[in-house]
Amino acid sequence: MKKGPKAEVLLGSSSERMQERGGLPWQREEGMGRRDGEPRCERRREGGREGGRGKGGEKEGGPRGEGGREAGGSGQLQVDGGRGARGMAGRMPNCSILYDTSLLLQFCNDDNLSGVSGMEVDDRISYLEQRLQLQEDEIQVLKAALADVLRRLSTCEENGLSLQKKGPNKVYQLLRGLPSRPSLSNGIIPQRRGYSTSPSSPKRELLSGKSKPKEATFNAEDGYVKMFLRGRPIPMFVPDAVVATFSLDAKLDLPHKKLKLDWVYGYRGRDCRANLFLLPTGEIAYFVAAVAVLYNVEEQRQRHYLGHTDDIKCLAVHPDMVTIATGQVAGTSKDGKPLPPHVRVWDSVSLNTLHVLGPGPFDRAVSCVGFSKSNGGGLLCAVDDSNDHVLSVWDWQKEQKLADVKCSNESVLAATFHPTEPTLLITCGKSHIHFWTLEGGSLSKRQGIFEKHEKPKYVLCIAFTENGDTVTGDSGGNLYIWGKGGNRICHAVPGAHEGGIFGLCVLRNGTIVTGGGRDRRVVLWGRDYHKLQENEVPEGFGPVRTVAEGKGDSLFVGTTRNSVLHGSLATGFSLLVQGHTEELWGLATHPTLDQFLTCGQDKQVHLWSVATHQPLWSKGIDDAARSAGFHPSGSVLVVGTVTGRWLVLDTETRDLVTIHTDGGEQISVVSFSPDGKYLALGSHDNFVYIYLVSEGGRKYSRVGKCSGHSSFITHLDWAYDSSCLVTNSGDYEILYWDPSTCRQITSAEAVRNMEWATATCVLGFGVFGIWPEGADGTDINAVCRSHDGKLLASADDFGKVHLFSYPCCQPRAPSYTYNGHSSHVTNIAFLHDDSLLLSTGGTDTSILQWRLG
Repeated sequence: MKKGPKAEVLLGSSSERMQERGGLPWQREEGMGRRDGEPRCERRREGGREGGRGKGGEKEGGPRGEGGREAGGSGQLQVDGGRGARGMAGRMPNCSILYDTSLLLQFCNDDNLSGVSGMEVDDRISYLEQRLQLQEDEIQVLKAALADVLRRLSTCEENGLSLQKKGPNKVYQLLRGLPSRPSLSNGIIPQRRGYSTSPSSPKRELLSGKSKPKEATFNAEDGYVKMFLRGRPIPMFVPDAVVATFSLDAKLDLPHKKLKLDWVYGYRGRDCRANLFLLPTGEIAYFVAAVAVLYNVEEQRQRHYLGHTDDIKCLAVHPDMVTIATGQVAGTSKDGKPLPPHVRVWDSVSLNTLHVLGPGPFDRAVSCVGFSKSNGGGLLCAVDDSNDHVLSVWDWQKEQKLADVKCSNESVLAATFHPTEPTLLITCGKSHIHFWTLEGGSLSKRQGIFEKHEKPKYVLCIAFTENGDTVTGDSGGNLYIWGKGGNRICHAVPGAHEGGIFGLCVLRNGTIVTGGGRDRRVVLWGRDYHKLQENEVPEGFGPVRTVAEGKGDSLFVGTTRNSVLHGSLATGFSLLVQGHTEELWGLATHPTLDQFLTCGQDKQVHLWSVATHQPLWSKGIDDAARSAGFHPSGSVLVVGTVTGRWLVLDTETRDLVTIHTDGGEQISVVSFSPDGKYLALGSHDNFVYIYLVSEGGRKYSRVGKCSGHSSFITHLDWAYDSSCLVTNSGDYEILYWDPSTCRQITSAEAVRNMEWATATCVLGFGVFGIWPEGADGTDINAVCRSHDGKLLASADDFGKVHLFSYPCCQPRAPSYTYNGHSSHVTNIAFLHDDSLLLSTGGTDTSILQWRLG
């Protein structure tokens, strides 16, 4: 479930007061101030463009695992090949002044700088960052020197020496507020974190040598709570009405409601095969994320098996048509422990787990699974995703492995038992088809012999005819029939499809249906392998991935674009299940109707109906999308993209109303003011752009941009009266703005008692209890308050949805936790009437709909 590297913690925003005084003490002596005429934000914006929050796939919309995200935000420092310890060694003699801690102590004890307030400390740290980033070579040495100071002070404290007169505690706090960076003196250079090779497992950053996290503190005199993320202090204003009675030791109750998974949007067809089956109950079985879905099409009802902890990769149905086996990938738990891949065997009627095979014998993932058919289904075969792609056979009722063998160095795409010969198994994949015989505790192999026929690059799928012949479809578009029990081709239909044959299904009457990749055709073949009928899947749904027989002459078709279709060769196919195909981030609920909107890296925008669980409309756009929001009237909506462009669409017709561009970075958050007068757009270029809105959301004129953050904007909320907005950034800042002037509001008293129309900022007094002990600042991706103001939901990096009571203003508040996603949960939102909660998965591309009760 990992999502890619996190943006490093950055330093804070500037302090104009210090600038007027000529900079920090040692900067005045050394001439380290800003050059005359240099724009204040130039360096900061360069830093922001180098990267950002991006949780996977943020570089040109690339999927997680291909590339990765560069650390972002201003002031970000990286040690590259040209700046190792050796490269800095020559500069060390010039830095003796940096070891003179008296200047640093003088700065910390400067009464003119108001050292008492936590907010002032934050400003000093921020200003230090902006000065130091002008000379990158010197800052590396400065950090090494400061690390030495910290170690010396720690040693002094451990020895019981009193350094109060020199203010060591303030120095210690200052240094602890700095993010962790490489030190030349200790030789540790952190590597840039890359993407995991696991398809999608929640990320876990393991910080070696990490000290115990600081506890939150409450300053009753100044009226603020200070929490810490990665050692950085985050002050949050406490409303006047709460200050007198507030205590960090008070206990919060669990929320008065719970969640139950109501509906799952999406299907995993992009990289999985043979994963769609019709059960006697009228339900179709398939999976997406960590959920096995049983969908009754006629009754429009879903049931869900939630026993898995990570991505499901394969599914098989027992001959009794009740028992189901599903295999999953390896993952990582929230505390960093590995979660091994395994197979779960479960009852599709009761949804109870019957048996678990593993953990232990599988590596990376279980990619194929299948039940035997001729001996009562007592055996189960499985193939893992190790380098050797080990094939194992199990007595699944005893959870006992009977045999295993190295299957192939190349990818294995299917494994199945022969329907009439209980000891015969067939596997296929890249450049091979193997016929295996189970004898005692061993498996012996015979390779498929193609003789005069074209040997394909991939054998993609397997099925069996009524008389026991094996039928295969391959990447060359050929149908090959292998004689019963043999490893030689007895009949061939070359060029049955243009491009690969991804799906095979033998119908009840003995005819065969094939599904094509490139040509998207579904073809019916007679018993003599002559073509009888065909139909084409609409281009928008993508190539056929798998085919399953329905009732009568109907068919279910799964596609590589994560859709499930239903229909027949005579009438054609219509959409049954719609899914996104790439990482999903944008989510917004309609202000008055049972509708919601999603958008993502696949450049698709879907407006969904909660009643039908289908898109009311879909629209392709030119850029990958990142954020979305409805106008309070619901008549228009805004979609923010990764290029800085944002589109206004008509909610009814999906027509483009207008399009604008602000900056060259992704628009990570968009939000209309409650009165509909303003639109705010938070960008990864560190600015918040404000627009005046008129004509019911159809005309936009720019007011200006809010400048003050030193890192990318992550979240924002509006006040009820639309007079103010609050923003969070990637370096854990909380800033307040006047939308009419785009100026920062610096007075605590002006915002302390502000009532907010929404609570989507992950940092703030009303929500800080969502953060677990030792949390990284990016462990929580989204938060949302219910419209009645009683519940708070959060989405984290570990595939979990949490439900809290609101306000959530006690450390480590209690919550209900829910599984289902197998990737970082990117966004979360309540429906307008609080009857449902919606959550979006990142790389699992799923949308989960939760009912409150």
